[in-house]
Order: sequence, then structure tokens, then C-alpha cells
Amino acid sequence: MILVTGGAGFIGSHTCVELLNRGYEIAVIDNLCNSKIESIDKIKEITGKDFKFYEADLLDRAAVEKIFEENKIDSVIHFAGLKAVGESVEKPMEYYHNNIGSTLVLTETMAKYGCKKIVFSSSATVYGDPASVPIREDFPLHTTNPYGSTKLMIENILSDIYVSDNQWSIVLLRYFNPIGAHKSGLIGENPNGIPNNLVPYIAQVAIGKRDHLSVFGDDYNTPDGTGVRDYIHVVDLSIGHVKAVEKVSSTTGVNIYNLGTGKGYSVLEVLHAYEKACGKTLKYEVTPRRPGDIAMCYADTSKSKEELGWVAEKGIDEMCADSWNFTQKNM
Repeated sequence: MILVTGGAGFIGSHTCVELLNRGYEIAVIDNLCNSKIESIDKIKEITGKDFKFYEADLLDRAAVEKIFEENKIDSVIHFAGLKAVGESVEKPMEYYHNNIGSTLVLTETMAKYGCKKIVFSSSATVYGDPASVPIREDFPLHTTNPYGSTKLMIENILSDIYVSDNQWSIVLLRYFNPIGAHKSGLIGENPNGIPNNLVPYIAQVAIGKRDHLSVFGDDYNTPDGTGVRDYIHVVDLSIGHVKAVEKVSSTTGVNIYNLGTGKGYSVLEVLHAYEKACGKTLKYEVTPRRPGDIAMCYADTSKSKEELGWVAEKGIDEMCADSWNFTQKNM
């Protein structure tokens, strides 16, 4: 059985679907601080399969131990964590306490119950402001905000755990920018409060919840001056996790992979793709750059292709069309 932490969240819920569809048994823990309980019902609706859900916080050691006592957990996919770059700059202590503390409770409990296989949801933010693109896994690591720093610290913690006990099997997945939604329109990205990511914000403008999109800076050294990112369809990303579970099940050691498309799109290119999807022009205003943001960021994905047999297949038009389908049905 696979324990999915943060399994009611955006990437977690889609990964649960892909795991269940491939016959894996799962259990999910989520404190619902930035996700909704409905996601759990929708995962069951899409897959026609049932699984155990624990509404609990990973910082609650007794709750985590209870899951390991009640289930034979073979491996863990660890998504749970606070994830907004801007908020992490304002509330660094909350981010360090939550993201690192919860990972320590999780890994200590795993060790206690003899479960030594983990796939960790890391981030391209660990590369900081890269000297060049595309970004390879062996690039220097340097973070520009506390959120990224928690991801890098957890990568280091997991690597140190392996050094201390080489029975562990660890995959660190550095994602680029997941967007889109499941084809059914039942699950997608619907954050609580003001969205921190580009596409859910564009979606709220498209559906009429917000008047316009704020574009943070148009003076970057990029083709149209707006930030360029590697956007990846969340279903492609989720399949990458299935491949990573196969990897931890068949090996030991620490393996690191980028999950992206290997192609960069600017903020305005994404906006225009979304306009195509929803069939209308969307208002935007340029505002100053955000602290911690960088100009360009996209992946070299050759290692994940070679070692995991994984390649992202969906393009930006499909990502935006699936997001719009979800938005219309859920907002």
C-alpha cells in the first residue's frame, strides 16, 4: 500500500487517480488546509475505487503512527506542505516549522515501521536563478525564497537518511509548473483564497471572479519581457509519480529527476492560450516584479526519459482547455 501525504491537493489528487487506475492500493493523509474534502469523493468517483482517508496533520505524530499501525505501508509519496512562494517570504517560520517538521515526523515514523521507500515532491525552486537553461539535475542548487529553501533542506535530510541507512530508496522529483486538470473536470486546481499560481488566477478572471490578471513584471530578459516557465500538465506529472514509485520499489539509493516538458512559455503566452480555450479576451495589468521571482526556468528532461521511461505528452493548449473545463464546472 502507498501512503499519499497531501493526497487531497492539486497534484496529490491527480496522482491518487493514476495510482488507483493502475491497481495500486492507497491511503491518504491531508489536513485540508489548502484543499477540499470533496476531492477525496471525486477521486473515488473517477476511479470507482475506495481507499482510506485520514484527515490529520503530519505534525501530529500520534495520528501518523496510527496510519502505519492500521495499514501495511510499503512506500510513501510525500506531497504535503505549504507551497506559496510569496507567503513563504512573509511567513518564513511557519514554512520551516510545517514543511521540515512534518517531514521529520513522517520519516521517523517510516523508519520505526520499517517503511524505507519515499518519493518526495520537490521543486525547481531549488535551482534558484539558474545561470543557463534548460536546467539539468546536476546544476548548482541555490534558493531565492523560504519555500524553496524548505524543499532543498528536505532533499538534504532525505539524502542524509540514506547515508545513515542505505536500505532506503528515495526519489526526489523536482517539478516545474503543474497546470491543467483531469479530463473529467471533476478535479483540478481550486485553491482556498487568492491563487498564488498563474493559471488558477487566469481561470478566476476568465470565469468573472476577478477583474484582471496582475502580470508581475514585463522587464525581464525574455522574448516578451514576462517570466518564462516550464508548464506541465498535472496528469503528465502524476504519471511521473507512478514511474517514480516503480523506481523506489525496484532499487535503493537517492535518485533525482526533473519533471517538466522541457519547453518554456511566458506569462503572456499562457494568457493567450487561455483566451483561446475560453473564447474571450482577458484583461491584464502589469505590476512590479515579485520578490523571489526569476526570469526563465525550464527543464532538461532527458534523465527522467532515460531512467524512468517518462515523457510529458500534453501541450499548453490542452493544459489550458482542461483547466477551463474544470473551472466552468467548479467555480
